[in-house]
Amino acid sequence: MKGRCPWCGDDPDYIRYHDEEWGVPSHDDRHLFEMLILEGAQAGLSWLTILRKRENYRRAFANFDAKKVARYTEADQARLMADAGIVRNRLKIQSTILNARGVLALTGEFGSLDRYLWRFVEGRPLQHALRTLRDAPNRTPLSDAMSKDLRRRGFKFVGTTICHAFMQAVGMVNDHLVTCPRWKELKS
Repeated sequence: MKGRCPWCGDDPDYIRYHDEEWGVPSHDDRHLFEMLILEGAQAGLSWLTILRKRENYRRAFANFDAKKVARYTEADQARLMADAGIVRNRLKIQSTILNARGVLALTGEFGSLDRYLWRFVEGRPLQHALRTLRDAPNRTPLSDAMSKDLRRRGFKFVGTTICHAFMQAVGMVNDHLVTCPRWKELKS
């Protein structure tokens, strides 16, 4: 794809993620939960590391079924700490379980995780017009607000940079460069 966002380089996994998923508006609660967890798991690591472990995360965390993950016990945490297929960080594993419980609370309050999250952008993707990677923010007032509200509700690994990356990933903001064919495709 000529003009593709340069951050994905020439790695086939990155290219596939960029071309097929990144920035596509998602309204599926399971996918939204998955991406929130994976963006948090990335903290301190490369996205490619997490992308390559994605299937292992799906297996380890019940295909991101928040109801099942919310019931994980200390024995499950110990099992996950021994799972070389995921990032074996105790705080990140504990946060996934805690965040699953938070998702259930949000679903009870708002009807769905989708409804809660998309209200930050009034239900419509924000269309940015970035010309270079240097123009791309790593946080915005909206990601600040999302982070603050999630943390107030007890979520972990949801700092403003993680929230902004999440918003990009699930299409709440279109941060493809204007030179990338995906920008125009997703804008329409």
